[in-house]
Amino acid sequence: MTIYTDDIRDTQSLKDLHGATWDAINPEYVARMRAQNRFRTGLDIARYTADIMRRDMAEYDADPSQYTQSLGVWHGFIGQQKLISIKKHLKSTKKRYLYLSGWMVAALRSEFGPLPDQSMHEKTAVPALIEELYTFLRQADARELDLLFTQLDRARAAGDETAVEFIQSQIDNHETHVVPIIADIDAGFGNPEATYLLAKKMIEAGACAIQIENQVSDEKQCGHQDGKVTVPHADFLAKINAVRYAFLELGVDNGIIVARTDSLGAGLTQKLAVSNEPGDLGDQYNSFLDVEEITEAELDDGDVVIRREGKLLRPKRLASNLYRFRPGTGEDRVVLDCITSLQNGADLLWIETEKPHIEQIAGMVDRIREVVPDAKLVYNNSPSFNWTLNFRQQAYDLLEAEGHDVSVYDRGNLMSSDYDDTDLARLADEKIRTFQRDGSARAGIFHHLITLPTYHTAALSTDDLAKGYFGDEGMLAYVRGVQRREIREGIATVKHQNMAGSDIGDNHKEYFAGEAALKAGGKNNTMNQFS
Repeated sequence: MTIYTDDIRDTQSLKDLHGATWDAINPEYVARMRAQNRFRTGLDIARYTADIMRRDMAEYDADPSQYTQSLGVWHGFIGQQKLISIKKHLKSTKKRYLYLSGWMVAALRSEFGPLPDQSMHEKTAVPALIEELYTFLRQADARELDLLFTQLDRARAAGDETAVEFIQSQIDNHETHVVPIIADIDAGFGNPEATYLLAKKMIEAGACAIQIENQVSDEKQCGHQDGKVTVPHADFLAKINAVRYAFLELGVDNGIIVARTDSLGAGLTQKLAVSNEPGDLGDQYNSFLDVEEITEAELDDGDVVIRREGKLLRPKRLASNLYRFRPGTGEDRVVLDCITSLQNGADLLWIETEKPHIEQIAGMVDRIREVVPDAKLVYNNSPSFNWTLNFRQQAYDLLEAEGHDVSVYDRGNLMSSDYDDTDLARLADEKIRTFQRDGSARAGIFHHLITLPTYHTAALSTDDLAKGYFGDEGMLAYVRGVQRREIREGIATVKHQNMAGSDIGDNHKEYFAGEAALKAGGKNNTMNQFS
């Protein structure tokens, strides 16, 4: 027996108990509706997807070629179409996730309008977007199964038992569009209690993985902007604990915490760490401060000093009351951050870098793995990097190191289209193409994501259409650039009424009202032109 036929049988038994009052209930329709609603709550989704991520992490540990990927999305429809496309082109959603970017929530989902990535947006917008994404992914399941049910009915009507058996198998083995979401909680939006409360909302909405960074909540900056301020390790670990407690309270025992360090680009701290003895975690954090040695006689009113090895050290304090770290300590701070996070409950790491350079990343990961051998990264393949320029410069440096003549190239002007058809550009593009594979093999990157891709694709595709439609091409710009491609490339949205659930609604009307149902999908529906 299959789940589908089991549900039919069980509903028939229940119907029999209720007698004639349930005559209008069709057990197979119930089975169909149950199949289309596999996940009843966000917690069901969080538990299911957490198990997926844990399995994927174990498979990566055994074989680094088994890395995972995601694209950042800012609307349920965008996430839905991404998963539909993955299933269409790659036949499976395995090892493909969604990323929820705090940057895009701030820029696109705040009631204040577009905001910078500085935790100024409503924190409730984050769980709201998680819930929205999973609503659209579950609707994609319902739509795909509805199409299979229609095919099943037609095969039965035609008496084609082979087709019936094949379609029944597809229904029973349907792969859901529901995949893990790695969700950005920024720096926790406040103190550990605030972090815990928001984490609970995110988990209840379906998040199985929460990414949190070691910046100061009220001074939080985008990872690729200046002015980042970090917190002492004890402060950050309290928030990691808060997220873990939220997972455990809600019964998502396999929940994943991604600990992000911004220390590579952060030159400031808001406060000194508490240290109880030489060499403890607080002392190690303070050891990176930019200080000057002074005598007791040189102390001024209001000075803050640290005593270390019998010396008085005065940290350099800015007018903002922030303290500087010594230049050149970023990588050491990153390594300490990562080791400490993994030793205190984090599952995955995120190192925010200023460029996509595998050996730079690997150098830090090698040091981390000396202490935590199975350390793994989530890595931001960020649109904030100029990928073309970075990799052409890397290709230039490689060719030069190998003794090739690079005199025909201007390293400072490698973005020029003059170089597009050169060996250097082809080498750079190949390195970009294999960056994820190579980074996972060499630098411990378990998960590759692009934070803001659909922000950029929405702008680019809109620009393409606007340029033609409001120009000389008129309607041809839409027909040739959008609809004709949708038809020929099998894009589901060409039947936009179906995509929005019209056919599912028609079937439900028939379930509820039988022959009296007033349907939208009759012979006069213009969507039939796309059959």
